[in-house]
Amino acid sequence: MKTTLLLCWCATLTACAGLAPRPAVDAAVQQLVSEDDQVRITELRVRGQTQRISVDNKDSAAPAYQITPQAAGSDPSAAKTGAGQRVWTVLSF
Repeated sequence: MKTTLLLCWCATLTACAGLAPRPAVDAAVQQLVSEDDQVRITELRVRGQTQRISVDNKDSAAPAYQITPQAAGSDPSAAKTGAGQRVWTVLSF
């Protein structure tokens, strides 16, 4: 009984050893640009999830800013607002 079980186990391992591992799939990255005469909005998506939104003002003296959306797995009811976090660049070297 033990010999038969050992032979079956060895045959299974031998069969599995010939299987090739799956190749890694690269992340689908999209950069979407929406533009009009006053602002330019650039959206970065990785695997369909929005990672960053950049807003650049064209004619205004207002600085450009970024919007960082909430993580996909976060609880929307725990946030104060449904919008993402705004980020301004203060110093640039």
